[in-house]
Amino acid sequence: MTSKLDRLREMTVVVADTGDVEAVRRLKPHDCTTNPSLVLKAAGSDYFAATVDDTIRARSGEDPADIATALTVAVGAELTGIVPGRVSTEVDARLSFDTDASIDKAKRIVAAYEEQGVGRERLLIKLASTWEGIRAAERLQKDGIDCNLTLLFSMAQAKACADAGAFLISPFVGRITDWHKAAEGVKDYAPDDDPGVKSVRRIYEHYKASGIDTVVMGASFRNAAQVEALAGCDRLTISPELLQELHDDTGDLPRRLEPGAAGGRAEPIDESTFRWEMNEDAMATEKLAEGIRKFHADAMKLETLIAERTGK
Repeated sequence: MTSKLDRLREMTVVVADTGDVEAVRRLKPHDCTTNPSLVLKAAGSDYFAATVDDTIRARSGEDPADIATALTVAVGAELTGIVPGRVSTEVDARLSFDTDASIDKAKRIVAAYEEQGVGRERLLIKLASTWEGIRAAERLQKDGIDCNLTLLFSMAQAKACADAGAFLISPFVGRITDWHKAAEGVKDYAPDDDPGVKSVRRIYEHYKASGIDTVVMGASFRNAAQVEALAGCDRLTISPELLQELHDDTGDLPRRLEPGAAGGRAEPIDESTFRWEMNEDAMATEKLAEGIRKFHADAMKLETLIAERTGK
Protein backbone atom coordinates (compact mmCIF):
# COMPACT_ATOMS: atom_id res chain seq x y z
CA MET A 1 0.00 0.00 0.00
CA THR A 2 1.04 3.60 -0.60
CA SER A 3 2.40 5.37 2.47
CA LYS A 4 1.59 8.92 3.48
CA LEU A 5 5.21 9.79 2.82
CA ASP A 6 4.91 8.59 -0.78
CA ARG A 7 1.65 10.53 -1.18
CA LEU A 8 3.32 13.62 0.23
CA ARG A 9 6.14 13.27 -2.30
CA GLU A 10 3.56 13.43 -5.11
CA MET A 11 2.63 17.01 -4.16
CA THR A 12 5.55 18.40 -2.11
CA VAL A 13 9.34 18.25 -2.29
CA VAL A 14 10.39 16.39 0.87
CA VAL A 15 13.52 17.61 2.65
CA ALA A 16 15.29 15.86 5.53
CA ASP A 17 16.01 18.02 8.55
CA THR A 18 19.04 15.99 9.63
CA GLY A 19 22.70 15.17 9.19
CA ASP A 20 22.02 11.47 9.87
CA VAL A 21 23.31 9.76 6.76
CA GLU A 22 21.62 6.43 7.46
CA ALA A 23 18.25 8.13 7.90
CA VAL A 24 18.75 10.04 4.65
CA ARG A 25 19.59 6.85 2.77
CA ARG A 26 16.61 5.00 4.23
CA LEU A 27 13.98 7.71 3.73
CA LYS A 28 15.26 9.15 0.43
CA PRO A 29 14.43 12.87 0.73
CA HIS A 30 15.10 15.19 -2.20
CA ASP A 31 17.13 17.75 -0.21
CA CYS A 32 18.79 18.00 3.19
CA THR A 33 19.00 20.94 5.54
CA THR A 34 21.55 21.34 8.32
CA ASN A 35 22.21 23.68 11.21
CA PRO A 36 24.87 23.76 13.96
CA SER A 37 22.96 21.36 16.22
CA LEU A 38 22.64 18.80 13.42
CA VAL A 39 26.33 19.13 12.51
CA LEU A 40 27.19 18.68 16.19
CA LYS A 41 25.21 15.42 16.24
CA ALA A 42 26.85 14.27 13.02
CA ALA A 43 30.29 15.05 14.44
CA GLY A 44 29.57 12.63 17.29
CA SER A 45 28.37 9.80 15.05
CA ASP A 46 30.33 6.69 14.09
CA TYR A 47 29.71 7.39 10.40
CA PHE A 48 31.56 10.71 10.46
CA ALA A 49 34.24 9.69 12.99
CA ALA A 50 37.00 9.40 10.37
CA THR A 51 35.91 12.60 8.62
CA VAL A 52 35.96 14.51 11.91
CA ASP A 53 39.37 13.10 12.89
CA ASP A 54 40.90 13.80 9.48
CA THR A 55 39.51 17.34 9.29
CA ILE A 56 40.63 18.32 12.77
CA ARG A 57 44.07 16.75 12.25
CA ALA A 58 44.59 18.49 8.91
CA ARG A 59 43.55 21.89 10.29
CA SER A 60 44.78 21.63 13.87
CA GLY A 61 46.63 24.93 13.63
CA GLU A 62 43.53 26.87 12.59
CA ASP A 63 40.95 28.69 14.67
CA PRO A 64 38.18 26.39 16.01
CA ALA A 65 35.56 28.47 14.17
CA ASP A 66 37.30 27.80 10.85
CA ILE A 67 37.60 24.10 11.64
CA ALA A 68 33.89 24.06 12.49
CA THR A 69 33.13 25.49 9.04
CA ALA A 70 35.32 22.82 7.45
CA LEU A 71 33.45 20.10 9.39
CA THR A 72 30.11 21.56 8.33
CA VAL A 73 31.18 21.50 4.70
CA ALA A 74 32.49 17.94 5.06
CA VAL A 75 29.11 16.79 6.40
CA GLY A 76 27.25 18.72 3.73
CA ALA A 77 29.46 17.38 0.93
CA GLU A 78 28.76 13.83 2.10
CA LEU A 79 25.03 14.52 2.00
CA THR A 80 25.22 15.88 -1.56
CA GLY A 81 26.44 12.44 -2.59
CA ILE A 82 23.23 10.90 -1.25
CA VAL A 83 20.38 13.31 -2.04
CA PRO A 84 19.62 14.34 -5.63
CA GLY A 85 18.84 17.94 -4.70
CA ARG A 86 20.43 20.59 -2.51
CA VAL A 87 22.00 20.81 0.92
CA SER A 88 21.47 23.92 3.04
CA THR A 89 24.45 25.19 5.03
CA GLU A 90 24.14 27.90 7.62
CA VAL A 91 26.12 31.11 8.05
CA ASP A 92 27.24 31.71 11.65
CA ALA A 93 24.35 32.98 13.75
CA ARG A 94 26.64 35.55 15.35
CA LEU A 95 26.73 37.32 11.96
CA SER A 96 22.94 37.69 11.79
CA PHE A 97 23.12 41.48 12.13
CA ASP A 98 26.13 42.06 9.87
CA THR A 99 25.33 42.05 6.16
CA ASP A 100 28.88 42.34 4.84
CA ALA A 101 30.28 39.69 7.19
CA SER A 102 27.43 37.32 6.28
CA ILE A 103 28.19 37.73 2.59
CA ASP A 104 31.89 37.11 3.14
CA LYS A 105 31.18 33.98 5.19
CA ALA A 106 28.69 32.68 2.62
CA LYS A 107 31.20 33.07 -0.19
CA ARG A 108 33.85 31.26 1.85
CA ILE A 109 31.41 28.40 2.47
CA VAL A 110 30.66 28.15 -1.25
CA ALA A 111 34.40 28.16 -2.04
CA ALA A 112 35.01 25.41 0.53
CA TYR A 113 32.32 23.26 -1.10
CA GLU A 114 33.85 23.89 -4.53
CA GLU A 115 37.17 22.59 -3.18
CA GLN A 116 35.26 19.41 -2.28
CA GLY A 117 33.90 19.20 -5.83
CA VAL A 118 30.42 20.44 -4.93
CA GLY A 119 29.10 23.27 -7.10
CA ARG A 120 26.91 26.11 -5.90
CA GLU A 121 23.94 24.68 -7.82
CA ARG A 122 23.80 21.94 -5.15
CA LEU A 123 23.78 24.38 -2.23
CA LEU A 124 21.55 26.77 -0.34
CA ILE A 125 23.15 29.26 2.02
CA LYS A 126 21.08 29.60 5.19
CA LEU A 127 20.74 33.04 6.76
CA ALA A 128 18.56 34.23 9.63
CA SER A 129 15.64 36.38 8.45
CA THR A 130 16.85 39.57 10.10
CA TRP A 131 16.79 42.74 7.98
CA GLU A 132 20.58 42.41 7.64
CA GLY A 133 20.39 38.72 6.75
CA ILE A 134 17.77 39.43 4.10
CA ARG A 135 19.94 42.15 2.58
CA ALA A 136 22.86 39.71 2.49
CA ALA A 137 20.66 37.21 0.65
CA GLU A 138 19.66 39.88 -1.86
CA ARG A 139 23.28 40.51 -2.80
CA LEU A 140 24.23 36.83 -2.78
CA GLN A 141 21.32 35.98 -5.09
CA LYS A 142 22.59 38.58 -7.55
CA ASP A 143 25.98 36.83 -7.43
CA GLY A 144 24.39 33.49 -8.30
CA ILE A 145 24.36 32.04 -4.77
CA ASP A 146 20.93 30.74 -3.82
CA CYS A 147 19.78 31.38 -0.25
CA ASN A 148 17.50 29.80 2.33
CA LEU A 149 16.11 32.44 4.73
CA THR A 150 15.54 30.64 8.01
CA LEU A 151 14.06 31.53 11.42
CA LEU A 152 11.08 33.08 9.67
CA PHE A 153 8.01 33.72 11.82
CA SER A 154 6.09 36.61 10.28
CA MET A 155 4.54 38.01 7.13
CA ALA A 156 6.87 41.01 7.37
CA GLN A 157 9.87 38.68 7.08
CA ALA A 158 8.21 36.76 4.24
CA LYS A 159 7.51 39.95 2.28
CA ALA A 160 11.06 41.24 2.73
CA CYS A 161 12.51 37.90 1.61
CA ALA A 162 10.37 37.97 -1.51
CA ASP A 163 11.48 41.53 -2.27
CA ALA A 164 15.11 40.36 -1.94
CA GLY A 165 14.57 37.59 -4.48
CA ALA A 166 15.47 34.84 -2.02
CA PHE A 167 15.43 31.38 -3.54
CA LEU A 168 13.68 29.83 -0.52
CA ILE A 169 12.23 30.69 2.89
CA SER A 170 11.80 28.42 5.91
CA PRO A 171 8.80 29.51 8.02
CA PHE A 172 8.95 27.71 11.37
CA VAL A 173 5.70 25.92 12.22
CA GLY A 174 6.45 24.29 15.56
CA ARG A 175 8.16 27.23 17.22
CA ILE A 176 5.20 29.47 16.38
CA THR A 177 2.89 26.88 17.90
CA ASP A 178 5.08 26.57 21.00
CA TRP A 179 4.88 30.32 21.62
CA HIS A 180 1.10 30.46 21.27
CA LYS A 181 0.59 27.44 23.51
CA ALA A 182 2.58 29.13 26.26
CA ALA A 183 0.96 32.53 25.72
CA GLU A 184 -2.62 31.23 25.55
CA GLY A 185 -2.33 28.35 28.00
CA VAL A 186 -3.50 25.90 25.35
CA LYS A 187 -2.49 22.26 25.54
CA ASP A 188 -2.91 21.54 21.85
CA TYR A 189 -4.58 22.74 18.64
CA ALA A 190 -6.51 20.98 15.92
CA PRO A 191 -4.34 21.07 12.76
CA ASP A 192 -6.51 23.67 10.98
CA ASP A 193 -6.46 25.91 14.08
CA ASP A 194 -2.74 25.51 14.72
CA PRO A 195 -1.11 28.99 14.64
CA GLY A 196 2.06 27.63 13.03
CA VAL A 197 0.12 25.88 10.28
CA LYS A 198 -2.03 28.96 9.70
CA SER A 199 1.04 31.18 9.42
CA VAL A 200 2.62 29.04 6.69
CA ARG A 201 -0.67 28.79 4.81
CA ARG A 202 -1.03 32.58 4.88
CA ILE A 203 2.50 33.10 3.55
CA TYR A 204 2.04 30.43 0.87
CA GLU A 205 -1.25 31.94 -0.28
CA HIS A 206 0.24 35.45 -0.35
CA TYR A 207 3.19 34.28 -2.45
CA LYS A 208 1.08 32.37 -4.95
CA ALA A 209 -1.54 35.12 -5.27
CA SER A 210 1.24 37.67 -5.85
CA GLY A 211 3.18 35.62 -8.39
CA ILE A 212 6.22 35.37 -6.10
CA ASP A 213 8.70 32.69 -7.18
CA THR A 214 10.42 32.26 -3.80
CA VAL A 215 9.99 28.68 -2.58
CA VAL A 216 8.04 28.18 0.67
CA MET A 217 9.49 25.37 2.80
CA GLY A 218 7.63 24.71 6.04
CA ALA A 219 10.01 23.73 8.86
CA SER A 220 10.17 22.91 12.58
CA PHE A 221 7.35 20.38 12.92
CA ARG A 222 6.19 19.05 16.26
CA ASN A 223 3.98 16.24 14.94
CA ALA A 224 2.89 14.54 11.73
CA ALA A 225 -0.51 16.25 11.81
CA GLN A 226 1.20 19.61 11.20
CA VAL A 227 3.01 18.14 8.20
CA GLU A 228 -0.19 16.66 6.80
CA ALA A 229 -2.00 19.99 7.22
CA LEU A 230 0.57 21.58 4.86
CA ALA A 231 0.54 18.86 2.18
CA GLY A 232 0.99 20.62 -1.15
CA CYS A 233 3.39 23.28 0.18
CA ASP A 234 6.37 23.78 -2.16
CA ARG A 235 8.73 21.96 0.21
CA LEU A 236 8.63 20.64 3.77
CA THR A 237 11.73 19.90 5.83
CA ILE A 238 10.97 17.09 8.25
CA SER A 239 12.87 15.23 10.98
CA PRO A 240 13.73 11.54 10.45
CA GLU A 241 11.32 10.55 13.23
CA LEU A 242 8.34 12.20 11.52
CA LEU A 243 9.45 11.00 8.08
CA GLN A 244 9.45 7.45 9.46
CA GLU A 245 6.00 7.96 11.00
CA LEU A 246 4.64 9.13 7.65
CA HIS A 247 6.38 6.22 5.92
CA ASP A 248 4.71 3.73 8.25
CA ASP A 249 1.21 5.23 7.85
CA THR A 250 -0.87 4.12 4.86
CA GLY A 251 -3.87 6.36 5.55
CA ASP A 252 -5.24 8.91 3.13
CA LEU A 253 -3.38 12.21 2.71
CA PRO A 254 -5.34 14.88 0.81
CA ARG A 255 -3.69 17.94 -0.69
CA ARG A 256 -4.27 20.96 1.56
CA LEU A 257 -2.45 23.77 -0.29
CA GLU A 258 -3.08 24.67 -3.92
CA PRO A 259 -1.05 27.32 -5.80
CA GLY A 260 -4.05 29.00 -7.52
CA ALA A 261 -3.70 31.83 -10.02
CA ALA A 262 -1.52 34.90 -9.48
CA GLY A 263 -3.42 38.17 -9.24
CA GLY A 264 -0.53 40.65 -9.35
CA ARG A 265 2.63 41.70 -7.55
CA ALA A 266 2.61 42.69 -3.89
CA GLU A 267 3.78 46.08 -2.64
CA PRO A 268 7.40 46.02 -1.38
CA ILE A 269 8.15 46.47 2.30
CA ASP A 270 10.77 49.03 3.37
CA GLU A 271 13.08 48.83 6.37
CA SER A 272 11.09 51.08 8.70
CA THR A 273 7.87 49.19 7.98
CA PHE A 274 9.64 45.86 8.44
CA ARG A 275 11.07 46.87 11.79
CA TRP A 276 7.77 48.31 12.98
CA GLU A 277 5.79 45.20 12.02
CA MET A 278 8.36 43.01 13.77
CA ASN A 279 8.17 45.27 16.82
CA GLU A 280 4.39 44.81 16.88
CA ASP A 281 4.69 41.01 16.59
CA ALA A 282 5.92 39.77 19.98
CA MET A 283 5.98 36.14 18.87
CA ALA A 284 8.13 36.78 15.78
CA THR A 285 10.50 39.09 17.65
CA GLU A 286 10.99 36.68 20.54
CA LYS A 287 11.32 33.53 18.45
CA LEU A 288 13.77 35.11 16.00
CA ALA A 289 16.03 36.27 18.85
CA GLU A 290 15.72 32.93 20.63
CA GLY A 291 16.50 31.00 17.45
CA ILE A 292 19.64 33.02 16.79
CA ARG A 293 20.79 32.46 20.38
CA LYS A 294 20.16 28.70 20.13
CA PHE A 295 21.99 28.32 16.84
CA HIS A 296 24.90 30.31 18.28
CA ALA A 297 24.94 28.16 21.43
CA ASP A 298 25.18 24.99 19.34
CA ALA A 299 27.93 26.54 17.23
CA MET A 300 29.83 27.28 20.45
CA LYS A 301 29.42 23.65 21.58
CA LEU A 302 30.90 22.48 18.28
CA GLU A 303 33.81 24.91 18.59
CA THR A 304 34.40 23.82 22.19
CA LEU A 305 34.55 20.18 21.08
CA ILE A 306 37.10 21.14 18.43
CA ALA A 307 39.15 23.24 20.87
CA GLU A 308 39.32 20.29 23.27
CA ARG A 309 40.49 18.02 20.46
CA THR A 310 43.14 20.47 19.27
CA GLY A 311 44.25 21.60 22.73
CA LYS A 312 43.38 25.24 22.05
